[in-house]
Amino acid sequence: MRTCGRRADQARSPRKRVLEVRPGLSYSAVAGKSFARRRCRQRAQGKRVKSRRSARNIPCHQAFASMVLGTMHSNSHGPDFASFAAADEARRGWGRVLDFWMARRETPYRLVLERPGLRLRCYGRPGDQPSWLIIPAPIKKHYIWDLLPPVSVVQRCLESGFNVYLLEWTEAPRDDPNIGIATYADRHILDCANAIGRPIVLAGHSLGGTFAAIFSSLHPEKVGALVLLEAPLSFAEDTGAIARLIRQFPSVEALSGFDDCPGVLLGALGVAASPESFLWWRWRDGVASLVDPEALYTHLLVERWLLDELAMPGGLFADVVDLYRQDHFMRGTLRVGDKPAAARNVTAPVLAVIDPESDVVPPSSVMPFLDVLPGRDKKLLRYEGDTGIALRHVGVLVGRNAHRTLWPEVLAWVNSRSAH
Repeated sequence: MRTCGRRADQARSPRKRVLEVRPGLSYSAVAGKSFARRRCRQRAQGKRVKSRRSARNIPCHQAFASMVLGTMHSNSHGPDFASFAAADEARRGWGRVLDFWMARRETPYRLVLERPGLRLRCYGRPGDQPSWLIIPAPIKKHYIWDLLPPVSVVQRCLESGFNVYLLEWTEAPRDDPNIGIATYADRHILDCANAIGRPIVLAGHSLGGTFAAIFSSLHPEKVGALVLLEAPLSFAEDTGAIARLIRQFPSVEALSGFDDCPGVLLGALGVAASPESFLWWRWRDGVASLVDPEALYTHLLVERWLLDELAMPGGLFADVVDLYRQDHFMRGTLRVGDKPAAARNVTAPVLAVIDPESDVVPPSSVMPFLDVLPGRDKKLLRYEGDTGIALRHVGVLVGRNAHRTLWPEVLAWVNSRSAH
């Protein structure tokens, strides 16, 4: 990656991160030309040019994925994930030990809502200003949005005068086999929006952004603006390493009988899908951070955060697999409970952030979503990378360059829409 070998304060700022679309051209077409020009410049400079497809797959990771997938296919009652669940608990225990000498510094908050599976945090003193509702990915802990004051999205929003609410996912009830997308992308977010009591700025990262977009299509009256940070939304061909791996999973009917899918298993499958993103890039970033104590500390905190993954309910796991395979949201065939959800039904202003180098959520999984919103208020920004972020996929949340250059632009855009 281009900034991996530099200190964050030396990283080259992008000349222009906004992709402008001329009449008659789609976001996908403009982005494709931008990436092609980038590859041409890299070739002219004698640099190795990465494919936009998944990076090299290591045979041992492929073997691991094949083993787990084979277990899924062969056991009609669902695989025995007991050993993985035990590994989840062991990893969380190790994380708690690390907290004694490597503590994060979260912003003070108060709870305004608590239900099985979620807690709603409120930061600061609510006033008449617009309110953000932040949606993390469902198996991830919330504090990646509030890791340290210099790289806290919560702090940046408070400094800009917004009310800030953050949905904290907790362990889902294990006695409910019907917990799926209808629970996570509709009921839970709706409970939070009702507790806030006004149209919200809905922001989500990764799969949390996918759920935020689905909710916006179901309840457009609740959403004043939608901020999507590396959120996968289109799952047609060439939409990333995760999508390609999911196509190898068993049928949704077979998956529907599974127990909760442990976080350590989901993380390992991520490594199997893209060792470049989830393994080798992390090591390179760690080495590059050694000369910068601030970057190294953030890198280590993100590594500690990775130990805190939650199990994904079996019903939600099956629903997400079906969403990836059938591209239901983009095709307009998604049913959330008894309600239809379609990308074309999103009416709120949309700001999307992409990472041009990502094979986890590549631009091709975001651009088609923007293309189905013709003539609507939308903006596309690019994240150009950082040092000291451990996992590039979360750099938009914890990277110093992201907080220095990208977040001021995001917040200014939201401010301008809130003033309307």
